[in-house]
Amino acid sequence: MKAVVTGGAGFIGSHLCDHLVAQGHEVVVLDDLSTGSPENLVQLESAPGFRLVQGDVLDRDLVHDLVAEADTVFHLAAAVGVYNIVDNPLRSLRINLHGTENVVEAAVAHRVPYMVASTSEVYGKNDADGLREDDDRIYGSPTKSRWSYAAAKGLDELVAYVHGSESGVPCVITRFFNVVGPRQTGRYGMVVPRFVDQALAGLPVTVYGTGTQRRCFGSVYDVVPGLLRLMDTPAAYNRAVNLGGHEEVSIKGLADRVVELTGSDSEIVYIDYDQAYGEGYEDMQRRYPDTSLARGLVGYEPARDLNDIITSIVEHRRAQETATVPQPA
Repeated sequence: MKAVVTGGAGFIGSHLCDHLVAQGHEVVVLDDLSTGSPENLVQLESAPGFRLVQGDVLDRDLVHDLVAEADTVFHLAAAVGVYNIVDNPLRSLRINLHGTENVVEAAVAHRVPYMVASTSEVYGKNDADGLREDDDRIYGSPTKSRWSYAAAKGLDELVAYVHGSESGVPCVITRFFNVVGPRQTGRYGMVVPRFVDQALAGLPVTVYGTGTQRRCFGSVYDVVPGLLRLMDTPAAYNRAVNLGGHEEVSIKGLADRVVELTGSDSEIVYIDYDQAYGEGYEDMQRRYPDTSLARGLVGYEPARDLNDIITSIVEHRRAQETATVPQPA
């Protein structure tokens, strides 16, 4: 199989490429390297049929040319991270709306099965106990850039669903719930790698808000195999499917866990949302996924707990530090 992976130089995308290559597939990555990095793909440079194309999903002709030669498409390219969305709302909207439209239209035109990556953000402020795929979405004001990502990804899902339904081309929509692991950066607001970096550096671990807000974190090593199985399962076609973890923790509890597992003496400090993100920022108090649909479709069951997830990031960071330390001549 020849797979096109948009956003393949990013965190989740690079792990997906690892799995595809390990299964013997050819992989073409399309990435503008705005948030992704070629360093995430160095282990694949010599793999047969692997190619990195530096380009933009907004380039319609380039997208069509690549998809025309593919057997399947995984669309993960997006403007991601709270800082990125809040600081660059218009650019983010264009990438997340028009980029997805280009990829989906190309896949349908060439009759290529496709996956569109979505997010738990589409549920907005809904803090139900176990969010299901058909639960209502609750958003704040559309004039608050905080919600532009959620709105755009909701429209992405609709574009993917309608095209798949009308064309009959197989389509899977995956809703990621706080997927974390090695290679993820805290630069754009991702909380676990940010906490780990602060703790390893002996800096204060900065919790935004009260720290009582609760999340579930899923390991990329559980999520990526799950999404690949979904693409091989006809019963999953033209459906949105939650993928994430099961262990719920408060952000304060997460900070405590990171400090403990890193052996750091960092203190935990609290910062108001307005100071962290700007005036008027809104957060949701809870986001807990119901993954029973994925379990029923492909037997999805997260095998890694929060300690495993944090430890994998800590070990990756320490390995990076070791690799960059000059060795004696």
